[in-house]
Amino acid sequence: NIDTIEGGTHLAGFKTALTRVINDYAKKFNHLKDNDKNLSGDDIREGLTAVVSIKISEPQFEGQTKTKLGNSEVRGIVDSIVGEGVSIFLEENPNVGKIIIEKALMAARARDAARKARELTRKSVLERSSLPGKLADCSSKDPLECEIYIVEGDSAGGSAKQGRNRRFQAILPLRGKILNVEKQRLDRI
Repeated sequence: NIDTIEGGTHLAGFKTALTRVINDYAKKFNHLKDNDKNLSGDDIREGLTAVVSIKISEPQFEGQTKTKLGNSEVRGIVDSIVGEGVSIFLEENPNVGKIIIEKALMAARARDAARKARELTRKSVLERSSLPGKLADCSSKDPLECEIYIVEGDSAGGSAKQGRNRRFQAILPLRGKILNVEKQRLDRI
């Protein structure tokens, strides 16, 4: 027995067959509608543990470590055997098929929600990094002589803007309640 921790053609055949059969089954029994995208292989295999054991007289490995099977003929054989076996199993056990598809749909929804949350976080970080629209900047670019006055509200900002030296004084009016960060948790800041 040689443990192929990097996978290989036998694992590729297994993944292809499983993804194809589950998607075909889901469409056949209306778990997926015609206009729905196919379930991804990652969503179908999430949480799955499989042992793919093959016997081959002349195994060929990729690389020096012998951790990835390279025999190209193995992929088609494993694909057809796994495809046929999983199809028969799903036909005989429709309740299990429904559970598998529901789990894959839930994994797809979770993946989409995580992607949207990442995009929202990235978007909010990018928005926060730009200068606020209410900043009345100074004309000097020398940081040693520049001053910024942070004032509470637009009315205070208007008065401060009138009495400032535009060359080295910038005014930033803040809106809303200002958070005292001294005793706050990092996730609130």
